[in-house]
Amino acid sequence: MSESATGAQRVLFVCLGNICRSPTAHGILREVTRAEGRALRIDSAGTGNWHEGAAPDPRTRAAAHARGVDLSDLRARQITAADFARFDLILAMDESNRRDIERLRPAGAETPVHLLLDYAPGSEREVPDPYLGGGFTEVFTLLETACRALVDAMDRR
Repeated sequence: MSESATGAQRVLFVCLGNICRSPTAHGILREVTRAEGRALRIDSAGTGNWHEGAAPDPRTRAAAHARGVDLSDLRARQITAADFARFDLILAMDESNRRDIERLRPAGAETPVHLLLDYAPGSEREVPDPYLGGGFTEVFTLLETACRALVDAMDRR
């Protein structure tokens, strides 16, 4: 990862609809950094606008709540080109999201866009979408591991 990617103080997580994976990562990173006394700006968004203004999926909230992470204040929104100026690092949940994000990139914008699992140990590169197939608890665990690895990467910069 580049210096700017690991030195991020403003992080945006992005998935498809912003009701499962990206709000979970948002909530996890918020809790991890709050516990460590860090001041990061964290947000989440979706590449689509189907759920704009909606709370995270009830199954997502339940999986997070079971692990002590509160997502009740989060609301879905769609990523915009302006997010490239507002964030130091944009983290996509899968390759399809990453490609959609890159299509929004304004000319001259240098904000890095990576897959979140680029930071996590293991061979998985994409966070599976639990919306139709389930696996909310497993996705939470995967995201928690990735968020902790992201914080470690920030510490190494």
